Amino acid sequence: MKAMQKITPFLWFDDNAEEAVNFYTSIFKDSKIGTITRNTDAAPGPKGAVLVITFELNGQKLYAMNGGPAFKFNEAISLFVNCDTQDEIDYYWEKLSAGGEKSQCGWLKDKFGLSWQVAPALLIKLLSDKDETKAGKVMQAMMKMSKIDIKSFQDAYNS
Repeated sequence: MKAMQKITPFLWFDDNAEEAVNFYTSIFKDSKIGTITRNTDAAPGPKGAVLVITFELNGQKLYAMNGGPAFKFNEAISLFVNCDTQDEIDYYWEKLSAGGEKSQCGWLKDKFGLSWQVAPALLIKLLSDKDETKAGKVMQAMMKMSKIDIKSFQDAYNS
């Protein structure tokens, strides 16, 4: 029996949670839509409209809710996409930023306003290197990037 995930991100959308979930599950492998809870007469939104959707991205469970316009996403929370290769970075960067906004250091906002970080685990390893000079060179290289380029920060590390 699979253990229940103890901590699950719960995302608040205005009225487009279903559209967002369809977008996200189309991008990530091993993804699926789970339970869809619809409004009843007792719910705050239109009867039959989506209230909450459970979904999985690469096996990670999340929730999405149509909560109305009271709250918006901001950069204080982001989802981190841990990539192994430059091809993976390129793929997720382009797919997730479509209709959204590309930023700095591997950060982007998707078309729903949700912030994402698209970067390799190797970057974190190099940034935390005990050799502060090497780690600093990697940080300086990363600060000049929008989309992360693995070769550029590896070159900086090895220089």
